[in-house]
Amino acid sequence: MWPIIMAVLRRNAVYITLPIAAVVGFIGYNLERKLSDRYTPYSKSIQECRAERLAEEELTDPTGVEKLRLNTNVLERNLSPSLQPKT
Repeated sequence: MWPIIMAVLRRNAVYITLPIAAVVGFIGYNLERKLSDRYTPYSKSIQECRAERLAEEELTDPTGVEKLRLNTNVLERNLSPSLQPKT
């Protein structure tokens, strides 16, 4: 008897699993709908945060900017002690 039942289930697995999955999905959807909190707190968008940050940067003192030019040559920064000029 079991081999016949297993053969029928194996042959018709697609037709058997679809209704079972639909019932489980329907129950899960309604259960989550009843139990979960649907309130999502407001958070600013990325564009709003960027606009506020840029506005704050414009309000800072423009004279406090560090010089953009390098005082020394890039190649002179990491010289070994033997290659450094004698002062």
